[in-house]
Amino acid sequence: MALPIASMPPTLQILATSGAGALALTRYAPQAVFGFTSTFLAFFFLQYLTLQAWKIILYPRFFSPLRHLPTPPNNKFFTGQTGRIMKEASGAPMREWVEKVPNDGLIKYSVWFQERVLVTNPAALGEVLVTKNYEFVKPSHFRNGLGRILGIGILLAEGDEHKRQRKNLMPAFAYRHIKDLYPVFWGKSREMVDCVAKDAKSGKMSKQAGDTLPDPEKAEQGEDYHKPGVIDVNNWTSRATLDIIGVSGVGQDFNALQDPENKLNKTYRDVFNPGRTGRMLQLMGIFLPFWFLSRLPVKRNEEVMEANRYIKQICRDLIAQKRRLMQEKERTDVDIVSVALESGGFSDEDLVNQMMTFLVAGHETTATAMIWALYLMCKHPSIQQKLRDEIRAKLPPLDGEDATAAQVDDCPYLHAVCTEVLRLWAPVSMTMRSADCDTSIGNQFIPKGTTVILAPWAINTSTHLWGDDALEFKPERWLDADGKANNKGSAASNFSFLTFLHGPRSCIGQKFAMAEFECLLAAWIGRFETKFEAGSAISKGDFEIKGGITAKPKGGLFVEVEEVPGW
Repeated sequence: MALPIASMPPTLQILATSGAGALALTRYAPQAVFGFTSTFLAFFFLQYLTLQAWKIILYPRFFSPLRHLPTPPNNKFFTGQTGRIMKEASGAPMREWVEKVPNDGLIKYSVWFQERVLVTNPAALGEVLVTKNYEFVKPSHFRNGLGRILGIGILLAEGDEHKRQRKNLMPAFAYRHIKDLYPVFWGKSREMVDCVAKDAKSGKMSKQAGDTLPDPEKAEQGEDYHKPGVIDVNNWTSRATLDIIGVSGVGQDFNALQDPENKLNKTYRDVFNPGRTGRMLQLMGIFLPFWFLSRLPVKRNEEVMEANRYIKQICRDLIAQKRRLMQEKERTDVDIVSVALESGGFSDEDLVNQMMTFLVAGHETTATAMIWALYLMCKHPSIQQKLRDEIRAKLPPLDGEDATAAQVDDCPYLHAVCTEVLRLWAPVSMTMRSADCDTSIGNQFIPKGTTVILAPWAINTSTHLWGDDALEFKPERWLDADGKANNKGSAASNFSFLTFLHGPRSCIGQKFAMAEFECLLAAWIGRFETKFEAGSAISKGDFEIKGGITAKPKGGLFVEVEEVPGW
């Protein structure tokens, strides 16, 4: 029976045919070759160079069905847009292309010799995200890389497996269940601002807090200090959201707010800061198989594997504890995993993957949203004051009772501010899909394997969809004429707001995330007047954006906080 060479990946095909050719020549025409190894290498490099010439030069220019699509300006002959993509923040080039490149819903560009298609209008987005959503899957290198941190939970599952997981998890994310979690959100928000107030007064920063502003005299003593009144937003919001997802997601208070040496907090800090080696591995993942990259003897691989083992063990221990509790009483807790356990639709290993997904997706994204919210509050003090007035008028003081879901829902301006933050600075600036079969978007044929780009940073700020003020921070666009909140904003289509995506693959935790975000921001703005750290580069708009799982200011956001009396 013949080997199924045609079904092999191209590199394996070349290896197979090179080996077969070298073997045949050395056996039947030994006088024409210089041994098996030399002949094998000659065959391999000749075929490999021919394949690359086809992929890089001939196919995209003369044969690709995508070759007639509009492209961004300043394409390099060999590298396309690779230089710009590598240099700028993820999603930033797409924001410009959507504005300046005339198109009918698709723009083609190339990165590292691979064609990519950027989806630019609501009709095309509707096909990718709704009507044909299971024809567009997460690329394998993307899925494998994130899977080591997130587990193969609902975020990375595909096809029928995704449908099963989503169906079984939906009850845990229903609003009637989210309402039960507001005391958790509010209690941890109160705890966060108490910690921030102490940190601001002390002038001493935990060595786990990230970048610091050192006091020269204190630095000589080997300690990390900052100016009194100045705090690192990312430090506190990240610890607060980890505690919240711990209690409300998996029923475990990780105590990260009180303990800067918390091992889980430190583990995630290391994972979310891949360093140069981590970024190189991500880049190499485009070309090399995951099994090879994950076995390279580099420190980053060791860190990720150790983090994976540690986080999985925490999850397994919590699941075992919950199963014991379920045997003792009818109901365990209101956290998400307890509800999922009671559904009976998950094995323990399934739940481990779901817990890993919740811990990251429900932690890092909301912390990043808080960074951008406070950045915008500093830029727009009048909006900050208007928001504070509503919060203090409608929500109980922080030293009083917990805010209820009904009370938070009765703050339309708070909802508008949070939604506008998520529109203008979506925590996840870009995501990608791969065509799982030959398909189409609109009237354009899309070959199997084509990478399709979905860019919230571009869609959410498109003047074609939002008008000339698309790049302005205007919470009022999310309010009706009578001052009540609406969910469409000033855009004509729901697909103009892509932060949570849409359709069967939309963020299942959207209501959870919004409730958490609103409570955290309400507690912070209700208690503090927040300004940029005096003289900082970010106060002048001079800052870089750091990529990764989420997009945030490089070096963190340092702000001055002052308690506002009377609440």
